[in-house]
Amino acid sequence: MQNGKLYLIPVPLSEGAEKLSYTLVHHDIINTIEEYVVENEKTARKFLKAAGLTIPQSQLIIHDYAKHTREKMDYNEVFANVAKGKDIGLMSEAGCPAVADPGSDIVLEAHRRGIQVIPMVGPSSILLALMGSGFNGQKFTFHGYLPIDKSDRSKKIKDLENQSAREKMTQVFIETPFRNNQMLAEIIRIGKPSTKLCIAANLTSADEYIKTKSIAEWKNTAIDLHKIPAIFLMFA
Repeated sequence: MQNGKLYLIPVPLSEGAEKLSYTLVHHDIINTIEEYVVENEKTARKFLKAAGLTIPQSQLIIHDYAKHTREKMDYNEVFANVAKGKDIGLMSEAGCPAVADPGSDIVLEAHRRGIQVIPMVGPSSILLALMGSGFNGQKFTFHGYLPIDKSDRSKKIKDLENQSAREKMTQVFIETPFRNNQMLAEIIRIGKPSTKLCIAANLTSADEYIKTKSIAEWKNTAIDLHKIPAIFLMFA
């Protein structure tokens, strides 16, 4: 018997069914899948309902892939029905699974088992921010979270700035939302005035914010990023 397939299904970046317009919803796919691996079951079920799921939600098999259960996941259980020819979907809490989000180990295990992996088109906050920044999209690096220690973080920011200047590379990174203001303050403090910084926050939401300015200009800009999902892009 031929294996089923693993579909990597992006979900909206912001809450609200109206934001489905930012997500290419493949109704023909989600209405053939009855089993999912999800980072957040509530978010996943809400998305499926808003996306037009016709399969009764009571019939769905949901594998909890939350942070506290991830290490205990039984791959044999997850892929049992896939081995019988049934398809399965993978969803993170927001955006594209396995890109700045968990899920890569599920994908790797699928490859190990000879299961076809099908990534589906959808919103990626990293790419949306890069597209909207005006920076080099031919050469960029996503660094994830920078060090928490203040001195280590300052050194990393300076290293990223220097590398960007040498290689004309866009540097992309994020911070835990409740530390965004401290991150911005540190970039402004140690960055060169001419270095460009783009802040992309609340992407695809009604109050989406994407601004690119020099660090000198950011010094005179009032902005509060506290607890707001944001991405920082630097180009020196």
